[in-house]
Amino acid sequence: MSLPAELVARTRFLKAPSPAAIADTGEIEKTVKEILTAVRERGDEALREYSRVFDRAEVEHFEVSMAEREAAVAALDPQTAADTRFAIERVRVFAEAQLGTMLPLEVEPLPGLHLGHRVIPIARIGAYVPGGRYPLLSAPVMTIVPAKVAGCDEVITCLPPNAHQAMIAGCHLSGADRIFRVGGAQAIAAMAYGTETIPAVDKIVGPGNAYVNEAKRQVFGPVGIDQLAGPSEIFIVADSSGDAAMIATDLLAQAEHDVRTRVGLITTDAKLAEATLAEVERQLAGLPTAAVAGPAWRDFGQIVVCEDEAAMIAYSDFIAAEHLQVHTVDPQATAKKLRNYGSLFIGPMASVVYSDKCCGTNHTLPTMGAGRYTGGLWVGSYVKVCTYQWLERAGVEAVAPPAIRQSASEGLEGHRRAAALRMERMQLG
Repeated sequence: MSLPAELVARTRFLKAPSPAAIADTGEIEKTVKEILTAVRERGDEALREYSRVFDRAEVEHFEVSMAEREAAVAALDPQTAADTRFAIERVRVFAEAQLGTMLPLEVEPLPGLHLGHRVIPIARIGAYVPGGRYPLLSAPVMTIVPAKVAGCDEVITCLPPNAHQAMIAGCHLSGADRIFRVGGAQAIAAMAYGTETIPAVDKIVGPGNAYVNEAKRQVFGPVGIDQLAGPSEIFIVADSSGDAAMIATDLLAQAEHDVRTRVGLITTDAKLAEATLAEVERQLAGLPTAAVAGPAWRDFGQIVVCEDEAAMIAYSDFIAAEHLQVHTVDPQATAKKLRNYGSLFIGPMASVVYSDKCCGTNHTLPTMGAGRYTGGLWVGSYVKVCTYQWLERAGVEAVAPPAIRQSASEGLEGHRRAAALRMERMQLG
């Protein structure tokens, strides 16, 4: 995505991302298509084959038994269990508050014409929980808890067969109805098409690697998806009040997710830009996860100096970052001027890590510029808002004549007859 011409003269890169780091996804698309076809045609047999190939795991029973689930919870150390329950409660409370804003509706805009909508939970949700380099206990919390709050009939969860046992515990504590040991694109195929063991779902949610993301893209249509999510992103907008050490810390905290994480500072202050660049390099030298964070910073990190606040806001809206932090003299005022982002962190005390883990907002957010047209996963992602209508005599008398005329002018005789029949029956009655 090219920088808009009006911003070229108003911004300069102190550090730019590497153009060579852009990946060719053609091979991923081909591989995923083959996996989807195999699972659709051969079901569990294909899942076992891919578990051996990709996960080096022999899986006899895909579903995790209740005894295994309870054992995984019992194996958690008490503090981890308490912290997981804390995160679940925070996400639950916020999801309940959000759901409370989604109300059924019925209005009578004309006498006898009744229009409305219902808020209907999706029947069966499939939550994909990634394995990752570390046991990310927040992942199942973010995808499963809002589904249970929304009232979905069944939430099934898939996670890689070699995922840490604590991840099973996280799925259980979050309220998963069924848990299956299957990962990658093959898990998306299983949830989309169903197999002998795994039921087909109505919508698939949850983040994953490039293969999972591509699989979600290819199955979309017959099954719903939450979004297409790329590698994680964090950008920080800051003026001269910014703290270089804090900014560098937050950038690297997100960079340790993946070598393709996009991280950046957008600032009006050249001194802060220089100080942050130096601070990132200093902190990387002592960061235990530098093997991941370092390549992310090298290939995808950027520091952009803008001529004024308006240019800073415009550049941020152009990026539409997944996570956007605001470190300015008046962060609340700055926040009101920003339009495009996945989730906004207002003021230096609001770190992405709190949302990533346990403060209550969802960490499954739009990436790759999708913040220009959508927000992140939320309780509303698990319901359908479906309209209805019913008419009394006065309503038919109001809408039938224009419907008859419009149908006739469009040459749709069947439509015209359907509208006219109601008028005729009422007159006969």
